[in-house]
Amino acid sequence: MPTDFRYNTGETHVPWAAVGENYNVHDLMEVIRFLMQGEGAEYDQALKDVWQQVKKLEAIATPPGKLSLGSKVEAAEKSVNDYLGSDSATFVTNCTAGFEIAYKYAGIGPGDEVIVPAITFVATMAYPLSVGAKLVFADIDPLTMNMDPADVARKITPKTKMIVPVHIAGYPVDMDPIMKLAKEHNILVLEDAAHAFGAVYKGRKIGTIGDFASFSFHEVKNITSFGEGGIVTTTVPGFAPEMKRARFFGLDFSAPIKDWLYNITAIPGKYKPFVAQNSSTTEIQALGLALQVSRNEEIIAKRRAAAEYLNSRLAACDAIIPQKLGDDRIKPTFHMYLLNIDPKKAGGDIQQLKKKLDEKGVTNIPHFGPLYRFKVVADMGYDIEAIAKSCPNCEESFYHRFTHLPLYGLSDDQFDYMATAILDSVAEMKAGK
Repeated sequence: MPTDFRYNTGETHVPWAAVGENYNVHDLMEVIRFLMQGEGAEYDQALKDVWQQVKKLEAIATPPGKLSLGSKVEAAEKSVNDYLGSDSATFVTNCTAGFEIAYKYAGIGPGDEVIVPAITFVATMAYPLSVGAKLVFADIDPLTMNMDPADVARKITPKTKMIVPVHIAGYPVDMDPIMKLAKEHNILVLEDAAHAFGAVYKGRKIGTIGDFASFSFHEVKNITSFGEGGIVTTTVPGFAPEMKRARFFGLDFSAPIKDWLYNITAIPGKYKPFVAQNSSTTEIQALGLALQVSRNEEIIAKRRAAAEYLNSRLAACDAIIPQKLGDDRIKPTFHMYLLNIDPKKAGGDIQQLKKKLDEKGVTNIPHFGPLYRFKVVADMGYDIEAIAKSCPNCEESFYHRFTHLPLYGLSDDQFDYMATAILDSVAEMKAGK
């Protein structure tokens, strides 16, 4: 019987089980019912049939000896390492937990500056904002919504400690100039790769370029680990062995304290050690992640095909700027489709188009809003209008030019309807309707 990893004392006649209460056949049936939902007589009969087989299985099966941080977590991390070509993949509770490890390694605190893109999810800026560091918002590339390296260069100061490029919708940021700037100024790079698991930049998988990268496996991402989860990677020399300890309080079995089983030690950072927190993950999450990692390339290929279809249909309208699909060197994950318009040619801006698409039943959501427009930023003393003036592309693109469309879970008819609705809506705008 496996024992709790913290109290693993070896072979014993009286073990201390890792799992306090096992799941039984009734619990399993509810899990099956949740994962495979349905209704009607045929569904009910199928469940009864499954129940009978699971009852037979229960009589000869034994429950798992570990539910957290066991062999499945190790296997999932190996599958990610194999896929990315890394050696440091660490499975954590979510992408944000991965950010925290990187920010702590960098020693981010009051007086430090962190450059983030003007448009991304709030998780990107949450940690530095919470510890009193100064956020510096870089303007965006209007063709990708990604951080503009040229604006990053303009906004670096002697206080800049970290740059956080975000691969919006899974389209890789232009990383070469970012990494060049970082090296010149002794700045760490944390890639927010929440959308970019499987993306490639000039022959290298995202997650193997910056000093750190963190991926999200939240339920809306291309692949998931049963709804939540993240992988954090690092290229910092010598730090990979520390990643697992950084995930769980800094447990150290190499030099236990007197009459005890382990020690708790600080994690070495770039400038000073830091204290780790708990971002443990479960075996069932890890199993789910490994299964989906194994088919990630197929998933990306389907999404790419959908994006290519939309590009081919929307090419009929000169007011629509086609989404960049990448090439032999740049391979996106197609997490979302970027619908970008030229307001002058369209006869109106994106707000009008969004309203028309909503009326036609086409879901569209611009990911994301300008970070500096959130009240929490003003609450922390930032001059919002001054930031907005320093990010003109963000202001123009968000309010006048872009929205995002879904690329998954749709039938051919639904993709056809969406493309037709977009073309019809822009035609209406051009006609002044």
